[in-house]
Amino acid sequence: MTSARRTVHGTTIGIIVLDTAFERLPGDIAHAETWPFPVQFRVVRGVRPADVIEGDASLALAAFHEAIDDLVSLGARAITTSCGFLAAVQDELTRYSPVPFFASALLQIPLIERSLPAGRRVGLVVSDANALQERHFRNVGAEPGLPIAELPADGPIRANMRDNAQQVDRAAQERDALETVERLLAAHPDVGAIVLECANLPPYSDAIARRFGLPVYDIVTLVTWLHNALVPPRYRV
Repeated sequence: MTSARRTVHGTTIGIIVLDTAFERLPGDIAHAETWPFPVQFRVVRGVRPADVIEGDASLALAAFHEAIDDLVSLGARAITTSCGFLAAVQDELTRYSPVPFFASALLQIPLIERSLPAGRRVGLVVSDANALQERHFRNVGAEPGLPIAELPADGPIRANMRDNAQQVDRAAQERDALETVERLLAAHPDVGAIVLECANLPPYSDAIARRFGLPVYDIVTLVTWLHNALVPPRYRV
């Protein structure tokens, strides 16, 4: 059997990135230094975060199909995205993609729920709680009703994303994330693990875990797990 023609080599993970212009920091899904392994980025031009979060993501399926085709042609063996709200079209994109497709960090919820001690629940940090609907949970195999805290609309993280800030204050954004988690835990002391929906939040996962002493799951933990499955470590005999 002859292998398919390929232009780019050595990439395992493809990342579909929404059309944004704000500064991304190491840890963000669309910052190359986040990844200890090669990734291939593909921007869906004209599809903005608001189109996915506030609008109907299914209207952009054709753009995502084209991105999947491009990434697969470049050798991607699995694909993910840069917005947790694309959980809304997880099933549609999985049906289309010829390789494993992981739309959202929220996909980790069912596994985490089964790992927690009795009486503990998963808590979510999201960029827009009003936009999180039943279909987002259904498409990742989770039940709605989990404790949720949203980043404040006028806080630095959401404001910088909304305004496509060319430079961001990392310390201010970290405080924004920590304060959001603090509100979550004050309202729901039974939270035993945190899932960060927003793919721009992993730069602050370490600070969250150290401050609150809880496991933190985000899009980076999901993609790293996926990569390790596709390229298992080699052990010395």
